[in-house]
Parts: sequence; C-alpha cells; structure tokens
Amino acid sequence: MATTPLFLLLLTAVFLSAEITAQPAAPAPGPAGPINITAILEKGGQFVTLIRLLNTTQIGNQINIQINSSSEGMTVLAPTDNAFQNLKPGTLNKLSPEDQVKLILYHVSPKFYTLEDLLSVSNPVSTQASGRDAGGVYGLNFTGQGNQVNVSTGIVETRLSTSLRQERPLAVYVVDMVLLPEEMFGERKISPVAPPPKSKSPDVSDDSDSSKKTASPSQSEKSGSGEMNTGLGFGLGLVVLCLKFLF
Repeated sequence: MATTPLFLLLLTAVFLSAEITAQPAAPAPGPAGPINITAILEKGGQFVTLIRLLNTTQIGNQINIQINSSSEGMTVLAPTDNAFQNLKPGTLNKLSPEDQVKLILYHVSPKFYTLEDLLSVSNPVSTQASGRDAGGVYGLNFTGQGNQVNVSTGIVETRLSTSLRQERPLAVYVVDMVLLPEEMFGERKISPVAPPPKSKSPDVSDDSDSSKKTASPSQSEKSGSGEMNTGLGFGLGLVVLCLKFLF
C-alpha cells in the first residue's frame, strides 16, 4: 500500500511531461523589415525640419532604396531642428529646388562609416552631392581624437554629438549645425573687370572742355575786336588828312 502513492506520483509526472512536449514551440522571430531613415529620425525626435526636407525633395525614398540594395551602406549626418533655426533667416527659402536637393545630399555619404572609421578616413570624404555639380567637390573633412569626431565644410565646423544608429548598412549621427558647403555658400572669387566709363552729365561741364573754351576766344569776342580795329583805323585816317590841310 505504501507503493501506491509513489506509483501515482510517477504516473502524474509522465502525463505532465507528455503534455509539455505536446505544446507547439514559440514561433521564431521574423526577418527585420527594411530600413527606413524617416522612421529612425522620428524615433530620435527633434528632426521635424529634416524629415520635411527629406520628404519634399524625395531624398528620403532614395536613401531607403539605396540602403536596402547597396553593399557599401550609407552614413547620414542629421541636423537638429535647432540647427536649422540657427541659420540666417531666409537661407533655405533663397535656395532653388535643385540647391535644396544638393544641400540635403551633402549630409549623406554613400558609404557606411563608424566613428572609428571617421577618425582615420582620408579627407575629403565624398557625399551624395559630390557627383551632381562638376564645378565643386562637395566633400566633408573629419578630424578628432578619442570618442570625439568633428566635421568641417570649410564654412562651419561642428561635432558629431550622438549616434541614432551605427549598425551596417546605415549609420546616422546627430550634428548641431547645418553643414553648409563652401561651393554654395562660400565667397566665390571673381576676376576683376575694368569699370565702365563714366557717362557725362549734361549739367556738369568737363574741365578740359571748359579750359579749351577759355583758351580760345568766343565768336562775339572776335567780332568785337574786329570792329574796334576798324574804328581806330578810320580815326587815324581823318587825323592825317586834317594835318595835310593845315600844313
């Protein structure tokens, strides 16, 4: 009789083990969805202006397509909303649609870079804007040491503050300033051109002309002096005639 409870316990354990084994295994996690740059920026917050520009210029879609199809990956430098607000008023509005596209593409490199890569990269680093303008390089220069990486355009220089993503094939780094390419915003050297000749104002007389006029007698002066000489000659003739009669 003492073995009966033990037998029941063993039988119960067998049934429980069979029930656990019969339960279906949990499904394996599905493959990760395609990378979306807009979703990454929305999750990070403070990128409303950049997201708007990515949508209006269609660059956001281009980045998503290239990220999910290129073996090189991409690196995006994302200016914050404060960075855009610190621009001189009207900076974006003064740009043509084509220049707005180039400005946004200037913040995208067609290659995946970690922070360590950027510390030893060969400058200038090409951007997506590099091939759109034959007259300029549109490259970025990276410097720094330790965990700090700075980026310079030739006009502005700022630090890569934080990382929103640093996993291949996409790296997204936050910058506190809008990267203004020197090719678009720098002082362009213009060859000097001789100034056009000054047009003569009708109210202002030229000094050389006035001196010439002063040097040469006017027509009225010439006629007056001629009349004076004629009168003197006639008077002398009368004096000589009177002297003949007297003597």
